[in-house]
Amino acid sequence: MSQVSRGPVLIDIGVFGAQLTRRTWPLGESHRPLVEGRAALVSFVTVAELRFGARLAEWGPQRLRRLDRELERAEIIWPGLELIAAYVALRCWCVRAGHALGQKDHEADRWVAATAMWLGVPVVAHDAIFANVEGLKLLTKQGLGACGGDGGKQGAGAGAAWLLQGL
Repeated sequence: MSQVSRGPVLIDIGVFGAQLTRRTWPLGESHRPLVEGRAALVSFVTVAELRFGARLAEWGPQRLRRLDRELERAEIIWPGLELIAAYVALRCWCVRAGHALGQKDHEADRWVAATAMWLGVPVVAHDAIFANVEGLKLLTKQGLGACGGDGGKQGAGAGAAWLLQGL
């Protein structure tokens, strides 16, 4: 498959962060075929959640350097007026459609979804919250029932802490 046909992907925290601990590494590996050979993009909110989880778990300097190295391999997408407009449109759709992504505890997930939609790229995730969102292409490798142990119902902060707990 050519590089053109395998364009960039936005990687959600669940998949991006999985490569950083032994306990969650198999999840990251299972999604590798969806990411390999593609430009890796991450939302600013993914960076914030990863750093939050690392600080909460009291990672040492060596693990923090590894996190920085992994983040350097991806392009971070920062918010601007157009992305904010995409976020607002998505949040309105979610609330009106009754989609769980419209709930307050999915703030970070909404930013990830809005970023992918604004860029016109798929999101690589292991979280059921991204399913059935109008205009969002979800790439996933595994069944979604085991997302953080609660079927994707955790808040973003809880997800970061779950992913980044000890090695």
